[in-house]
Amino acid sequence: MTWTAAGTFSKDPGFDFEARCALGRAAIGVGDVGLVLATLDRISGPRPPHGPDPAAPGASAVGEPQVWFDEWSATARDLAARADAAAAGGHPQTAGWAYLAAADYFAVALGALDGLPDQSVLAPTFERYQRCWHGWLDASAGAHLRVEIPYEGTTLPGWLLRPDASGARRTTLVVTNGSDGSLPALLANGASEALARGWNVFLYDGPGQQSMLFQRGVPFRPDWEAVLTPVVDALVARDDVDPDALVGYGISQAGYWLPRALAFEHRLVAAVADPGVMDVSTSWLGHLPLVMIDLLRSGDKATFNGDMAQMGSDPEAERTFRFRARPYGLAEDPFDVFTEVMAYNLAGVVGQIRTPLLITSPADEQFWPGQSEQLSDALTGEKQLLRFTAEQGANWHCQPMGRQLTNKLMLDWLADRLPAAR
Repeated sequence: MTWTAAGTFSKDPGFDFEARCALGRAAIGVGDVGLVLATLDRISGPRPPHGPDPAAPGASAVGEPQVWFDEWSATARDLAARADAAAAGGHPQTAGWAYLAAADYFAVALGALDGLPDQSVLAPTFERYQRCWHGWLDASAGAHLRVEIPYEGTTLPGWLLRPDASGARRTTLVVTNGSDGSLPALLANGASEALARGWNVFLYDGPGQQSMLFQRGVPFRPDWEAVLTPVVDALVARDDVDPDALVGYGISQAGYWLPRALAFEHRLVAAVADPGVMDVSTSWLGHLPLVMIDLLRSGDKATFNGDMAQMGSDPEAERTFRFRARPYGLAEDPFDVFTEVMAYNLAGVVGQIRTPLLITSPADEQFWPGQSEQLSDALTGEKQLLRFTAEQGANWHCQPMGRQLTNKLMLDWLADRLPAAR
């Protein structure tokens, strides 16, 4: 078993966190605990007979990122085949479960992408992920719909998930994803619980997220009100959405994006930031020595980039930097990347937020420690800080193995702020 005496699933912190997330999603019904543990066993043990994905160019068994990609892809391919067989055999419930699990595990496989020398596996793997996601939608008997959101001369892909196909007007949870989260993960992170309560859920890919980045090359933007407002415009025009009962949820980096949008967009009744993020750049600047931060803030681009070039002799580190910088649209120039990330800061607008906001604060937050408290302190309207602990099994960023508790508490809080009889 990959679980070690130190209480980790992998020596790599990123893969360990991804393993915890996959187990947390299995507890909500996305995939299965046994599938997760069996895949982790194969990653830590001898290579199985099936080997790497034969459709993945340049795939090999060298290095943990490649093994991680190969084994999660293998699990996903098996589930996709089972889903196809179930759909052909007239078993939509089984097909839907297997398609959703397959999509989730293709997404987990892509979590190793920044460690792979050959990036050409992205397109075919993401296409498989999308096929399975749409297979899950199609197995819903018309309950779940594709909805294109008009956006700056083009559209954002969106999905309105409904408890049934009746078209009844309902409370709707608008979910904003983080920097690299998948759509199946959002099912475990609140969406399934909302559907079980009779609510609609709206999911979408915003700039820099999933299909908008991988297939259209559209990068992140800090002014998320330009994204959320068109989403709300489209939803309130629908007969199956109650315009007076819209609530919001933002996970991971959306703990910045959603509050930023709420400083300008006031039609949501209440919202949740999981966790709160006042300043996205702290997760980047924390890896730099103070002298480099001073160069950055003083605008000394030539010296900063020169020092970064001297530090960047590790090909793997350079590959990781380019991968993480790509969603910001500036992967080639370190100074420009860091400068752009520093624009993702709520300091100038947080006082304009008047939407009631619940802010999660997990123990052992890896990326933005202390920022939930900073956001709560800066808010002048209704707010609540919701702490999670290791004793609850709900520590770490976004409480990966405490999602049942998180989902129920945050939706209770949102429900208490809805108009009566929703």
